[in-house]
Amino acid sequence: MTSDIKSMYEEELAEELRAMGEPAYRARQIYQWLHTGVKSFDEMTNISKALRKKLVDRYYISSAAIEKKLVSDYDDTKKYLFSFRDGEMVESVLMKYHHGYTSCISTQAGCKMGCTFCATGQSGFSRNLTASEMLAQLQAEQQDNAIRISNVVLMGMGEPLDNYDNVLRFLRLVSSEDGMNIGMRHISLSTCGIVPKIYELAELKLQLTLSVSLHAPNDEIRSRTMPVNRKYNIGQLLEACRYYTDVTGRRISFEYAMIDGINDSDQCAAELAKRLRGIISHVNLIPVNAVDGTGYIKSKKDRIQSFIKILGQHGVTATVRRTLGSDINASCGQLRRASQSPETKGENPE
Repeated sequence: MTSDIKSMYEEELAEELRAMGEPAYRARQIYQWLHTGVKSFDEMTNISKALRKKLVDRYYISSAAIEKKLVSDYDDTKKYLFSFRDGEMVESVLMKYHHGYTSCISTQAGCKMGCTFCATGQSGFSRNLTASEMLAQLQAEQQDNAIRISNVVLMGMGEPLDNYDNVLRFLRLVSSEDGMNIGMRHISLSTCGIVPKIYELAELKLQLTLSVSLHAPNDEIRSRTMPVNRKYNIGQLLEACRYYTDVTGRRISFEYAMIDGINDSDQCAAELAKRLRGIISHVNLIPVNAVDGTGYIKSKKDRIQSFIKILGQHGVTATVRRTLGSDINASCGQLRRASQSPETKGENPE
């Protein structure tokens, strides 16, 4: 059985190569090749054929195959459906900003969290992604578009802190100077609120941006829309967030999906502002995406503006997230869900 070579740290690879009787400098050569996105050991042209044969016998290289790609007519946002070596599929979104390219990648195939406004959870949970499969999404997008990605958002399919060890390994690999060299300050990690892991992450002081999917100002609304709140309630979550900002000095971005008639009242805004008092934070308001079966519709523009005004009056800054790829449903989960439906089995991707 072959092992996942791209998920290895350089020092782990060096140790394995030493055990194979190879010089230590080969580890850096192989490591650098892996992080350019090669799909085969034969592409490693400065490695001997004999060593390449040893590598083939012992390891595999994770890659992400493009099953489907949608391109927005409005802003060149690209939505990808990727498949891995076992046939499992995930989604990723590539967005172009004035400062460069940002990729929103998946950390799990499916999701266990069951948030009622999210398409990902409706198709269930299959498995965690490896660090190499997270890297592979970025590498596939870079190769497909001949670009360099400068920012990464772990906000696609899955809950990153539910795949904690693999995500931490990915973060170290993607920020490695001999790898893709994307600094921690250019990485955002989004969580629905796995409280113990927020405390663990705080102690690492990674200097990434923590985004917390809050979406409600109280337990009654949050428990109704986000089952995770029944395990870690909003008081426990915000206490962990305060600890995080105190330890790291980093501002938290609170994600708040604006759902008409559910969580967008003036009372909700005032209650939210009171909850966030004393936390270094910013509120990112997101008009909810239409997902079949939820019945949710996005808040009206004047309601959103009223919400922002009330937050501002209480000293809480808020902005409305810029909508990219609206014509291709760029939020994650819907392409994978469609690929699993009986109607699309055997259908050729566009």
